[in-house]
Amino acid sequence: PMSYSTHFAKHLRLAILRLLAESPGYALNSSILVDALGALGLAASRDQVRSEIAWLAEQGLATSDELPGGLVVATLTERGGDVASGRASVPGVQRPTPQAR
Repeated sequence: PMSYSTHFAKHLRLAILRLLAESPGYALNSSILVDALGALGLAASRDQVRSEIAWLAEQGLATSDELPGGLVVATLTERGGDVASGRASVPGVQRPTPQAR
């Protein structure tokens, strides 16, 4: 059985990708992501969010740029957009449920 932390990370990664996909410019900083994830009921620390951004960048689903002051800006890649919409799947990212028509 999958551990809670593994299950939570998969959902967190999908939520980050979806938030980036909905954002103008397909980019958000880690502080805004923490707040937006909290509003979705996914309480994550800034450190957790930075770690997941780094993981998404390693998978080619987002890019990560560190700004002075420790803020990290995540930008969605084309592949990340495909995963966010369910057109592609990547192990370690929750697959989105089909949208109601």
